[in-house]
Amino acid sequence: MGCVILRQEEGGYQGKQGGIFAEGVSAESVGSKGLCMHVLRIPAHSRGEPHKHTGHESAIYVVSGTHQIRHGMDLEHTDVLHPGDMVYIPADMPHMPMTGEEPVVAVVARTDPSEQESVHLLSPRDPSRPS
Repeated sequence: MGCVILRQEEGGYQGKQGGIFAEGVSAESVGSKGLCMHVLRIPAHSRGEPHKHTGHESAIYVVSGTHQIRHGMDLEHTDVLHPGDMVYIPADMPHMPMTGEEPVVAVVARTDPSEQESVHLLSPRDPSRPS
């Protein structure tokens, strides 16, 4: 198999950790063996679910939207992320995004080629809360 070109289209799927993921590079879309990369859109005034990626590292590039990321074993650390920031998240590190006045667009890459397999929520999802 040669190179595969994916064109970004509107829509996507709701990630179990929150946000809307555009179809990207994954085992499901292109047969990737060790990499997953997506464009993530998070609405303004929302909070993702506390989660971790079991056994897999993540990297995030913030395209637009200033927001916070909480992280740490008890989500005890909070950092403000700005467009152009890159974030490395070690394997098994709990984290959670929180947006303010503006929506967020980010590119997310993980060492897990499956789109949602290594995502483990750390608290039950509240269906009444927007993601």
